[in-house]
Amino acid sequence: MPGRTASSKASTTARPWSASFRSRVLSTEARILFNALADPGCRRENADVLARHVGARALLILIPDRELGALRPAPGFPQTLPGGPTWRTLLARCRDAAEFTTDIAYPDAASVERAEVHVWPDRTALIFIGGRPTIRRAELDGALPLLSALLRSEGAGLEAAGHARAAQDASRRARELATALDGARGEIAGKAHQLQRALSESARLNTELRLLNETLEQRILDRTRELQTEVEERRKAEAALAQAQKMEAVGQLTGGIAHDFNNLLQVVVGNLDILQRNLPEDATRLRRSADNAMKGARRAATLTQRLLAFSRRQPLDPKRINVNALVSGMSDLLHRSLGETVAVETVVAAGLWPVEADGNQLENAVLNLAVNARDAMPEGGKLTIETANTMLDEAYARAHAEVRPGQYVAISVSDTGVGMDRETAERVFEPFFTTKEVGKGTGLGLSMVYGFAKQSGGHVNIYSEPGVGTTVRIYLPRLIGGRCEEDVSELNMNSEGGGQETILVVEDDEDVRAYSVETLRELGYQVIEAQDGPSALRVLERQTAVDLLFTDVVLPNGLNGERLARDARALRPWIKVLFTTGYSRNAIVHHGRLDAGVQLIAKPYSHADLATKVRDVLDGL
Repeated sequence: MPGRTASSKASTTARPWSASFRSRVLSTEARILFNALADPGCRRENADVLARHVGARALLILIPDRELGALRPAPGFPQTLPGGPTWRTLLARCRDAAEFTTDIAYPDAASVERAEVHVWPDRTALIFIGGRPTIRRAELDGALPLLSALLRSEGAGLEAAGHARAAQDASRRARELATALDGARGEIAGKAHQLQRALSESARLNTELRLLNETLEQRILDRTRELQTEVEERRKAEAALAQAQKMEAVGQLTGGIAHDFNNLLQVVVGNLDILQRNLPEDATRLRRSADNAMKGARRAATLTQRLLAFSRRQPLDPKRINVNALVSGMSDLLHRSLGETVAVETVVAAGLWPVEADGNQLENAVLNLAVNARDAMPEGGKLTIETANTMLDEAYARAHAEVRPGQYVAISVSDTGVGMDRETAERVFEPFFTTKEVGKGTGLGLSMVYGFAKQSGGHVNIYSEPGVGTTVRIYLPRLIGGRCEEDVSELNMNSEGGGQETILVVEDDEDVRAYSVETLRELGYQVIEAQDGPSALRVLERQTAVDLLFTDVVLPNGLNGERLARDARALRPWIKVLFTTGYSRNAIVHHGRLDAGVQLIAKPYSHADLATKVRDVLDGL
């Protein structure tokens, strides 16, 4: 009956009937279930009930599509058939009325099911999928024609409805096209107006282009000159950066070498000093040999100090300096050093800004430049030392690596000597590079000047022309504010002497420690020695009467001199500390400057140097 579902009837078949009775009942129930397929709202569900009733898993009904000339699912079933070769084979065999079985991929290619297919002359096809259906063709012949006609009628109705919708859509699109056509006419009119305006604008642009072409050549020349200037500035900046990096690398190498040499020289200088003080007065030959050896050791010490200066590892003690006073005070020293064939002129600027620098090192730098200038004037000449306030701008800073723009005080040393070419001038600050004959120079004078200027936050520059002369300028940053330091250069010059105090000497180098201990005992001090920081702390814990801690900065076993001094003051707040080192590290020297309140004696030191410095520290000078 139309609209009736088969779900309630399916449960009645579960009773065990005889085979003859079941065959008669099967035909009746099949018709009831086929009649239930007339309801399109639950057609697929009823089809599944029918399929399970007859022993299959699913039922699919196909009807012919007159427009496509092929079979398609009946209304109420999914309208898309599975793909694949098994389905194409099945559809091809459905072209003629037939009854056959085949294997198909259902519902996907991973599952293969058995299909029993029944095709009627009107090409309506019933496909029972899965299982072993017990229904026979004869049982279907009576119920199928009415269902087939119904399904085709529904399909035709759906097709007619589709055609009606298509006609409505066509009518709507026609109206839309008419509206769009009207809009296009207005748009064309607007585009025509815009085209007219564009033609007018094109004429104006053509006029401007003609005028630009007339000046194109000049503008190209101007831009070319600008690009050439930019390329040249970039080339100079890259060259300056490469030079600075090279100097930094060489500086790190020379600094390490200087550190090892200072420890070696401390042993040599110390023992030569002991030898000189203990040789008999009548041992003239031995005293002369000892003096010559000491001179060589002193020269070696000077070289290592210059290496440290170039590598920016020397400990500086910067103070506020009046550069004009310093330069003027060097007049006698310069005349004695340069000789009578060189005329010295000093030109100091009025209102010169103060600077913050190590006065002794600045004096050494000026003296080195003056001696180099004298050597460049073998026949005599004129040396001019000038001071001036100056400003280094952004452009200069970009062209010179490690230069900050700002206000500087410039100290210029100029000579009228032989001069040098550009290639030579670019290398003069490299350590051990010299234009002098073998044995006439070490090539470290200008390197020391370079390192001092950089370590002081400044800059050094050289200008030279062959046959004209050379000018070297040291730029030191202007000091804003700051307190004037007392000039102590003339104080404490005769404080060499001994005492009765107790001194703890901490040094990991056995030879250096032995010399220091012996020297201090000769001076009358009570001396306790330790080889590293932990052993020194153990001494301080059991020895209360220690007046001075004399320690190397670099010590083994994880406790350097700075940490040792801090721990020692925690145990003995009144204890005084004197550091020694052959190579400044960040423990007591930061940014090239000694930390506030730090006392330091640099290696190698002599008997007199050590006596003076120890007495000064103990006396609080």
